Amino acid sequence: MARHQKGTTVDFAETAELTALRETVAAIIKPFGGAYYTERSATRTPTAEAWGALAEAGYLGVNLPERYGGGGGGIVELAAVCEESAAAGCPLLLLLVSAAISGEVIARFGDEGQRERWLPGLADGSHKIVFAITEPGAGSNTHRLATSARRAGDDWLLSGQKYYISGFDEAAAVLVVARTGVDEGTGRARLSLFVVPTRTPGLTAHPLPVAAQLPERQFTLFLDDVRVPADALVGTEGDGLRQVFHGLNPERITGAALCVGIARYALDRAVAYARDRRVWDQPIGAYQGIAHPLAKARIETSLAALMTRRAAWAHDRGLPAGEPSNTAKYAAAEAALAAVDQAIQTHGGNGMSAEYGLVPLWGLARTLRIAPVSREMILNYVAQHGLGLPRSY
Repeated sequence: MARHQKGTTVDFAETAELTALRETVAAIIKPFGGAYYTERSATRTPTAEAWGALAEAGYLGVNLPERYGGGGGGIVELAAVCEESAAAGCPLLLLLVSAAISGEVIARFGDEGQRERWLPGLADGSHKIVFAITEPGAGSNTHRLATSARRAGDDWLLSGQKYYISGFDEAAAVLVVARTGVDEGTGRARLSLFVVPTRTPGLTAHPLPVAAQLPERQFTLFLDDVRVPADALVGTEGDGLRQVFHGLNPERITGAALCVGIARYALDRAVAYARDRRVWDQPIGAYQGIAHPLAKARIETSLAALMTRRAAWAHDRGLPAGEPSNTAKYAAAEAALAAVDQAIQTHGGNGMSAEYGLVPLWGLARTLRIAPVSREMILNYVAQHGLGLPRSY
């Protein structure tokens, strides 16, 4: 699977190769659909079998370089894997952090040793690398990160706390964002990234209870003088902010793709129910009170899918992708939440039944309206960078 050639002509027709990828992923995930995902969500158990099936077929590393066992594609292909898995009823949240952020950052900025150590495992699914940037006192303000890394001879010592770290219990390592100094001109933190194995002494994790039923668990991490060697530093010291933003656009794009898939799955379930369910003399889908909201959700989902494809296309060609990525994430999260909510409403009381598996999807869609970036911060970004308005925060 070749990397995309740079160019500025947009072709909205999918290639036969990408269509085949979508169909194959859908077939692989079909046995791990709604009932499987609902059960794993209720027990908060990792979707290891679904992950393993995609790994065996070689699709977890579809965006990684071929020389490290990947597919040689880009975010266009990874977004397709995310979308089709979700559309088959099993959204895989850790694709956003392990494949999209960690894979892209290490492939782009890591040295040869880091690439050889970590990328083959990401590609074949034998390990995951999760991402640790959020802190209790920082939130969306990356410049206020308190976690620090200081030199100790040839090593680094990391100290601080991270918050809402997805899938730490499933990971072999965590990509940690830490302060390594202060920019004298701006007073802002100089950030650096470190790959830290999860079993490193001084690194502890505590489960963070959340109300949404998801297979992936959340954690608070504590770093107490965690000692890592010099080769744990990714790229150049102090270059972490640029590295982070290179990973955040893929995260937003794959998050959008996941939301599009959730919306498609919810609409499929709602339409099937509306065709079959009869309360009076005809299927409930014949009534505009049911049909029109579903049609509206279909339109919003289609628009979000189109924006997601454009954002992935721009990223893979090295074009400015900040606004398209944020726009796609905004549109897709809104579409997913609306689609799942309408699917629940279409089912009536059955929409709340565990048998129909819609409530866990509502929880994930609602989470993705907040994370990895909130709708309000996206509006701030577009107002400032798209419209040229003064910064408001």
